[in-house]
Order: sequence, then structure tokens, then C-alpha cells
Amino acid sequence: MTPLVSIIIPCHNAGRWLAVTLESALAQTWSHCEVILIDDGSTDNSHAVAAGFAPRGVRVARQPRRGASAARNHGLRLATGSYIQFLDADDLLAPDKIGLQLAHLLGRDDSLLAAGAWARFESDPAAARFTPCSNWRDLTGVEFLQLHYEEQIMMHPAAWLAPRSLLDRAGPWDETLTLNDDGEYFARVMLASKGIVFCPGARSYYRSNLSGSLSRRQDRAALESLYRSDERMIGYLLEADASERTRAAAAHAWKWLAFELYPHARDLSRQAMERSKALGGSRRPFPAGGRFQLGSRLLGWRLAKRLFC
Repeated sequence: MTPLVSIIIPCHNAGRWLAVTLESALAQTWSHCEVILIDDGSTDNSHAVAAGFAPRGVRVARQPRRGASAARNHGLRLATGSYIQFLDADDLLAPDKIGLQLAHLLGRDDSLLAAGAWARFESDPAAARFTPCSNWRDLTGVEFLQLHYEEQIMMHPAAWLAPRSLLDRAGPWDETLTLNDDGEYFARVMLASKGIVFCPGARSYYRSNLSGSLSRRQDRAALESLYRSDERMIGYLLEADASERTRAAAAHAWKWLAFELYPHARDLSRQAMERSKALGGSRRPFPAGGRFQLGSRLLGWRLAKRLFC
């Protein structure tokens, strides 16, 4: 029996990009897919754009504005597929993305999670450059999170393909989180898995540098979400593995978070630095350029960040 894949798309005011995103979902060479779009209280033309795709089989549901995590959970409740593909409303999938990942998953343990190559773009996906990272290989969940914190590397949500049964074991998206909700969610998924299978040809495209995007927010609520999500992710990692490497990665994670939070949430930044020191601290440099590094040595990292970042 050919497995069904559910492509779940949360959408809030993404009408400008939504049509090409839906086209990329409908163009999958793995034809046994259902596309579910959750309109999360959009006030632009998103719902009209999505409704235009209904004759082609896109299922459209609406909810009051509750956030991307709530929209994804709504999509999961409606999904009937045995595999789940999350796709943000401004991102894209290569036509063979799902098919290539299923080729690595079918007939194997349903606790495996598939990852794929991904690249950033702003307006033209043809300009995307797929530059391999150290996490572009088969890994355990612990190894992935160690690399994530050691090197500040990630996967965006569309890069993954997961068995529905694995997601059910990991639990739903945390609807109290806004910033880094995907990091917290997939940390649970990968640690619940028996391993991550990397599929180099399975490509997805992450639209970046959008004004107003959640990843660029620096308001108090967003920064508190970032703190809480990292707190949980670091806790999951330490609970899963107590090695020296993990403790060092966790110490650097807290140090990196202190940098990210300063100066907009100085209290949280201070707490993060204290938690890094409690794990032994980190000698790894802060994730910033040469001017900052020089200024940090002369002026201290906090003043250097205000001046050069």
C-alpha cells in the first residue's frame, strides 16, 4: 500500500508568497500527498489565495490568530497521512524532495527521521546555494544537538520528513512558544527517534530576511520564548546524554544564548551566562565578526555587541 504524506502549511499573512509555496507542494513527484493549509487569522489575501487551490485538492481550514505552533497542531489533527511534511507558507520544496526521503525511510524502522539539504534565498530560489554543513550526514539526535550548539547550525522545518507515529510519540507542538518553537519541537522528535537519516538530494528552500518575520523579533515575549525553548532543548540533551562533550556543548549553548539576548533582555542574558558557568563555562568565541572579537577583548563583550553588532 502506497503511504500517504500529509503536507501541513501554517499560514499567517503570507499571501505574497503562498501561491508558489502551494505549487511546490502540489508538484511533488510522490503523488500520494494531501496538502493541508491552516490559515492562522490572516488579514491579507492569504485565504483567497489558498481557496483558489481548493479545486486542486488543497484542504483549507481557518482559525483565529493563535500562532504557528497551534496551526501546525490543527493541521496534525486533520492529517490522515502516515508521514508528515511541515512547510512554512513562504518556503519551497524541490519536486522530488518527499520522494527521495521516502526512498530512505520505507521498509525501515518507523522511528527513523529523515533530513535533507536546504538553502536560504530571498526572492529567487535559483540563487540558493546548498553549502554542506557538518550535520548533513546520518546522526543520532544527541549528535545533532551537540553539533547544533557547538557550531550554531540548524535545519529549518521543511527539511524534515517524519513518520506520523514518531511525531505522536514526541508530543504536540508547544503552543506557548513563538520564537524557536520549531527547535524545541524537533529536539523532542529527534531524541524520540532511533536516528536521523540524511538524504542529500532532498532539497528545500528557506526564505530569509523577511521584514516582520518571527526569527527577527526582539520584543520581550519573543525573547522569553527563545529562553524557554533553549532551556528545554538543553535540558532534553543533558537528560539524554551526560558526556563531557554534551556538558561542554550545553555550556556553550547558554553562553551563545546570553549573547543573543543582550541587550534587549539583560536579566535573561545574565541568567543564561550564569547557567553556562555552572556547567563549566565555554571558551568558544561568541558568534560574531572580527570587529566584535577585537572590541570584545578591549571593551568586554557586552559593550562590543552594542557597538559592533
